[in-house]
Amino acid sequence: MSDKNIFDKLQNDANIDPSQVYKVADQVKNADFSDEKTVRKLVRHLAKMANKPISKEKEDKIVKTITSNNMPMDMNTLNQMFKK
Repeated sequence: MSDKNIFDKLQNDANIDPSQVYKVADQVKNADFSDEKTVRKLVRHLAKMANKPISKEKEDKIVKTITSNNMPMDMNTLNQMFKK
């Protein structure tokens, strides 16, 4: 799938502006994923960007998983975390 198709799919399916994807990518480039505050801010930003409410419990679980260096390396696993 080309970059254009990916961004078209994000725009159409999730109503996410491609410029927002680039903004998030810039934010995470040098992010400290061991810092709870940084990770929590990113999780909240991604949930808001996707217009998906996230419970406090789910947010806590995701933050704990990431800050404890148990970050899933594939999109399928990460996607499942957000769906639970």
